[in-house]
Amino acid sequence: MKKMLMTAVLGMALSMTSAVMAAGNVAAGKDKAAVCAACHGTDGNSLSDAFPKLAGQHEGYIVKQLMEFKSGARQNALMAPMVANLTEQDMADLGAYFASQKTAPGAVSEELLAAGEQIYRGGNKETGVPACMACHGPNGNGIPAADWPKLSGQYSSYIETQLHAFAKGERNNSPNGMMADIASKMSDAEIKAVSAYVFGLK
Repeated sequence: MKKMLMTAVLGMALSMTSAVMAAGNVAAGKDKAAVCAACHGTDGNSLSDAFPKLAGQHEGYIVKQLMEFKSGARQNALMAPMVANLTEQDMADLGAYFASQKTAPGAVSEELLAAGEQIYRGGNKETGVPACMACHGPNGNGIPAADWPKLSGQYSSYIETQLHAFAKGERNNSPNGMMADIASKMSDAEIKAVSAYVFGLK
């Protein structure tokens, strides 16, 4: 039953992300990414956990987020002016460049390892929280075809902030509100633990 449900959800997500996307050019993206470096690092590995790592993230997911920052579907005061003048080709080039880079690995504390692994791999049946790996993969590499993001190596504090934003309805740009529904069922302790766990995934 669970497998059938996930197949249906994946099929729906794939149909929602099947719009034709411009082909990205890595070399062009590298030049265009110079303006992104102050926050996200020259290769997409930001030096501060206030900004997400983009290195190794899926091209389609990056393009989707840039488009939604520009349209206002995803609200962010810092990103809105940065994307205002980007064309679809610019976004595709940036996505291609950052996707081609390697994510710098993170490390997870022993204290949160077991709790984070339980939520990530098994969810919480009592509260209806599904296993994160169902959509983000056993190693946190996501599902590119569905534009479900790679989480491995991403800063814990960034993941934690995004989960809280989904839970509060401050971020609502996931397919059919899927992430808002999941995050709203998670306790603060679960959010902290799973956020720490994905930082250590490779």
